[in-house]
Amino acid sequence: MYIIVVGAGDIGRPLIDIATKSGNEVVVIEKDEQRADTIASEYDCLVLNADATIKETLKDAGADQADAIISTTDQDATNIMICLLAKELDIPSVMSVVHNPEHMALYRQIGVNTMENPQELIAEYLYRAVARPAIVDYMRIGEEAEVFEITVSDGAPVAGKTLHEAAKAELIPSDVLIVAIEREGEDPPITPRGDTEIHPDDLLTVYSAFGATPELTDIFGHYEDDAK
Repeated sequence: MYIIVVGAGDIGRPLIDIATKSGNEVVVIEKDEQRADTIASEYDCLVLNADATIKETLKDAGADQADAIISTTDQDATNIMICLLAKELDIPSVMSVVHNPEHMALYRQIGVNTMENPQELIAEYLYRAVARPAIVDYMRIGEEAEVFEITVSDGAPVAGKTLHEAAKAELIPSDVLIVAIEREGEDPPITPRGDTEIHPDDLLTVYSAFGATPELTDIFGHYEDDAK
């Protein structure tokens, strides 16, 4: 892909690293001269030390051939301006970091794919790791739904039961799905069916429409007291 990355700060720099290592053609626009020089010396990509809120800068970056543009500056007003120009220049995929949640609606209104403030996401992730240590990894979807990984404890209510039996016993709510099961000695991960039995020490990937509540994690053998 041909990707334009705007900003080479705390968010942009690792993005540039990933995008270049993945074999993409990357162009970086960075207003700060020192940052621009650093990126140019460390990565095999074109770096423009310029203002991305100027349409000509985006044209110089190859907007006419770009597959995507990702704006990562620390100012929502700047990101919005860049996204508007990118839309005007018909860049197929426009993505931006959003720092103030109140601006989300504006980004959606102009048809921009967004990512919430990374600092807030990291803070939430760290809090979750302390408050609910049983959850190995998770991703929020929308306002409430989550996909998370959790290990089944020995003696858990679902241990030794098939998915069908667990559902019949009303252990697993109808709006919760077991998406995958990682089990020692099994490679690749198991795609669960109704007759798949859940074993202690299984690492489950779970989708929950209402999130990873304590009541839900209890059925996998991780009770509220475990988080204290």
